[in-house]
Amino acid sequence: MNKELTLYYFDTCPFCIKVLRYMEGRSINIPMKNTMQDPSAREELISIGGKTQVPCLVIDGEALYESSDIVTWFEENWT
Repeated sequence: MNKELTLYYFDTCPFCIKVLRYMEGRSINIPMKNTMQDPSAREELISIGGKTQVPCLVIDGEALYESSDIVTWFEENWT
């Protein structure tokens, strides 16, 4: 994988849990930032995508929202 990836999430978000379970089931380990525990991560997310919505997978600096879209991206791109 030659892409820079970061997942922005928080623990109690059901859509985040969906993505986290998918990743765990496939041993996908990427940098993750909890926007509820880390105010600077929340600010980063706003500066990248313009909103605080999670989950957000940042791919080479581009924000991808929506849990189903994130799972689909992993299905199509993770090797």
